[in-house]
Amino acid sequence: MKKTYTLKVAGLERELPLCPLNNELCIGAFIIFGDVELTCACARELLKIAPEHDIMITSESKGIPLIFEMARQAGENKYIVARKMQKLYMSDTFACEVNSITTAKKQTLYLDGKDAELMRGKRVLIVDDVISTGDSLRAIEELVEHAGGNIVGKMAILAEGSAKDRDDIKYLEVLPLFHSDGTEV
Repeated sequence: MKKTYTLKVAGLERELPLCPLNNELCIGAFIIFGDVELTCACARELLKIAPEHDIMITSESKGIPLIFEMARQAGENKYIVARKMQKLYMSDTFACEVNSITTAKKQTLYLDGKDAELMRGKRVLIVDDVISTGDSLRAIEELVEHAGGNIVGKMAILAEGSAKDRDDIKYLEVLPLFHSDGTEV
């Protein structure tokens, strides 16, 4: 049985461990945390295809190093993170539920009212590391729309499974899904 998948993205190559979702399906675990070279390269390549925007948003947590690096490279001083927990310093918060393919239970994303103000009437770019089922993306879209932001683009490093067929997202590479024996679906 094949246990890894070789991914080529942004001029780099990484071996992704295959992780079972259930008895029949596995995903390639794309983890950007701690990989500075990969984060910087992917941010650079995403910025090349990013639409004009005023501010970027991602969800906690794997999108954070990517959006930070995109903002740094673009000379932008601010980005927004939809949080997985409401924090004491947040006020006028609103929320949206999400089911992520990599999380076993339902989650909630929270947006601080101050961040909502930053988006109101602005061109907002949604950024993530991987788009798969699109549920996390849908939740962020709801938060942006509730805040009065205008979504000008949605992008990720990877489009997983059928997300590659979506015409409303930009991405760098496709990440296939895998059968339990490690062969591509």
